[in-house]
Amino acid sequence: MMDSVLSISESLRVYDSILGTIGHTPLVRLGRTGRDLPFPLYAKVEFFNPGGSVKDRIAVNIIEEAEHSGKLKPGGTVVEATSGNTGVGLAIVCALKGYKAVFVMPDKMSQEKIQLLRAYGARVVITPTAVPPEDPRSYYNVARRIVAETPNSILANQYHNPENPASHYQTTGPEIWEQTGGRVTDVIAGMGTGGTITGVGRYLKEKNPDIRIVGVDPTGSILLETWQAGRVPDDVQANTYKVEGIGEDFLPSTLDLSVIDDVIRVTDRESFLWTRRLVKEEGIFCGGSSGSAVAGAVRYMQKLAAGGDVKDRLAVVILPDSGSRYLSKIFNDEWMRENGFLETRWSEVDLGEVLSKKPGPALITARVSDPIGDVIALMKKHDISQVPALDAQGNLAGLVTEVDLLKYMVENGPDASTSQPIRPIVEKAEAVYPASTSLEEVLPQVLDGYVILVTEGERPTGVLTKIDVLDFIAQRN
Repeated sequence: MMDSVLSISESLRVYDSILGTIGHTPLVRLGRTGRDLPFPLYAKVEFFNPGGSVKDRIAVNIIEEAEHSGKLKPGGTVVEATSGNTGVGLAIVCALKGYKAVFVMPDKMSQEKIQLLRAYGARVVITPTAVPPEDPRSYYNVARRIVAETPNSILANQYHNPENPASHYQTTGPEIWEQTGGRVTDVIAGMGTGGTITGVGRYLKEKNPDIRIVGVDPTGSILLETWQAGRVPDDVQANTYKVEGIGEDFLPSTLDLSVIDDVIRVTDRESFLWTRRLVKEEGIFCGGSSGSAVAGAVRYMQKLAAGGDVKDRLAVVILPDSGSRYLSKIFNDEWMRENGFLETRWSEVDLGEVLSKKPGPALITARVSDPIGDVIALMKKHDISQVPALDAQGNLAGLVTEVDLLKYMVENGPDASTSQPIRPIVEKAEAVYPASTSLEEVLPQVLDGYVILVTEGERPTGVLTKIDVLDFIAQRN
């Protein structure tokens, strides 16, 4: 069995400009989110690029090729249809080289991306998302129109520019090969323009034809069906989806389907919940398409495991961008709930479910006839602060708390007897609810400090305190 830990080497460098820092991004083992996977999973963390995404790599190639070919002249304008990240990469290059920049974006993109592009001095044009690519209002066609109307301008054209996959063939692929010492067996990446997966796939398959290249496609995109058919099927139809930067409603010429060995489809919800997991469990502050890629990687690896094909494998998943561009969306609980992506709709969670997730022993109860001393010992033994009290028939009589017991002992002083039954101390329980009651209904009482007694019929089945509810909510988030 090969060693799963890769050696690490670093060097300190000084660059003439920020463009020199593009590439050479780190490879990081997903040790926590990937702990139950059948073989090691490493993340290629592309938000270490200066513009915060994998798209920085293609921006330099696209503009320098346009310069060398004479298509882009001094003082010119670079125009692009972009989900935001390509725009940022191009904006950086334009800022350094003195070009104007105009970016056309669909209206589903985050405000952070729009504001970032404007910070670089770019003009941003917003177009509707829910229109077909041939519609004159689509961001592709609006970008083409702007180029036609603007002298000395070029369309970066990431969807059809061969410099897109070429940049990954020249940089990303070789980096993965070098960083893994040639041991990489599987590479998983989102499918959008196709530049990353095509360039990486072409390079690595030249080094080792057995390396498997796996694409990840969001629900609503047509790229899975297109890969399966080898062309865009006549009956396939794209639908809207929330994740940004991957998926398409047409086949870009920069996407070479022949290098792809498998395609995994993931939902928006999977993408965003995996994104939040990567932040919380790995400390990797990535964007939604990164969550898509990891969700796809996990499913792909589990599929291999089911077939027993896991020996000596090492997988790399490409994380395209930073989470800083999605603070108003993926990392905004309200936005997540509004769109149905968070499992925190407490009206749909009953007390029985909360109780089932509570750690520790089964329900601890006392009888109203039990001596005070025995009940105190019971609380101490189980480290609890309240006990449901049952009558002779086993039905709920009320609740005894440590405060009630302490009050009794203090008030009675030397005359306090621990052999007396707890019956006089038992207080009526103020918050008693059937197990079928929604958590949302009882939250106000929990917040007011009440202990919730959960019942089935007349018999108590559990006790829920503030810490129990807090622990449940924390786990669900």
